[in-house]
Amino acid sequence: MRVLIVDDHPIIVSGCAAILAAEGDIESRDAGDADSGLAAFLDWRPDVTVVDINLPGASGFELTRRILRHDAQARVVVFSMNDDPIFAARAIEAGARGYVAKNDDPFLLLKALREVAAGGLFLMPRMANRLAFDKTLADPLAGLSARELEILRMLGKGLSLSEIAEAAHVSYKTIANSCSLLKRKLGARTPMDLVRIAIEQRLS
Repeated sequence: MRVLIVDDHPIIVSGCAAILAAEGDIESRDAGDADSGLAAFLDWRPDVTVVDINLPGASGFELTRRILRHDAQARVVVFSMNDDPIFAARAIEAGARGYVAKNDDPFLLLKALREVAAGGLFLMPRMANRLAFDKTLADPLAGLSARELEILRMLGKGLSLSEIAEAAHVSYKTIANSCSLLKRKLGARTPMDLVRIAIEQRLS
């Protein structure tokens, strides 16, 4: 089995490569950003591609879509620091066939690779249950107010918090508080995650 790892964290890449090499029947290569990841995919045509969400150049979701535009049968597993099911929902939406959180047992990635390579899907049971029963995950923006949607849209357009506060005619503190609430609602950890979500949801 040939596995391409697209991740910009050398320690993660070397750890994954070591686990895969120990299997004996897996060959791996790696790339550090979305552009080189797509180029490596097109050149090598791996059986499974492992993609991080936060990549230089474009998100892992966007890379997944680009890969699938070139090969609709491509098998992608998203391997991310984000363990909130909302990110798994976005990964599946983008066309990934598996999602593994980096803070889980690292050997789950190996299990995911084998299942996806065999034509299956892989999600942790707790994530699968949330995706099946929590309808808000199908539309991650469903629980946002009109103001929150507008703030998210402006973040996606590259406006700073100060600029958003000025445009909305409210205080900086109000916008900062709204962003903190947005992060909780959307499972984001950083303001950049909010920007990526706005772009992924085509709000910008």
